Amino acid sequence: MTSPARCALAGCLLVAANAAHADESKFLQSFQGNFAGKGTVQVTTQAPTVSVSCTFKSDATASSLSLDGNCRGLVVVSRAISAHLKTSGASYSGVYVGSRTGPAQLNGSRSGNAINLAIRWAKLVNGDRSAHLTVQKKGANGILLTVIDRDPKTGKNVVTSRIDLKRT
Repeated sequence: MTSPARCALAGCLLVAANAAHADESKFLQSFQGNFAGKGTVQVTTQAPTVSVSCTFKSDATASSLSLDGNCRGLVVVSRAISAHLKTSGASYSGVYVGSRTGPAQLNGSRSGNAINLAIRWAKLVNGDRSAHLTVQKKGANGILLTVIDRDPKTGKNVVTSRIDLKRT
């Protein structure tokens, strides 16, 4: 490859990288604010579904997103929940806190209006340490948080948590 061609290619890659960072920055900052909503949670795939009401405060920067909240179910049960993500290019990584097993590792990427994350639980949950979390932007004022895990008895994917939030 000739020197001018290399320079042109390097320039194109630099512009593409800066555009990708700008896209992530704008996307992440669209999550900024306070949110409230309702949803359902299952502690395991075999446990009964519990209806919950949740509030979250979301802080976002050009390269990070923090969701800190509290969900209440059955009038007396309350649990603090948080997810702290950082982006590096197209990759996301972070920590989820709120599971009874301890902090869980998160890794993934964005596809359209959703951040798709693999969860690595601190201990076994439903027979393994893997699940999937989607943080989806819904319009200008909504967030949908969905956790999907595999049922060890059937091998099928089960939605174990679905929380639909609106900006307050």
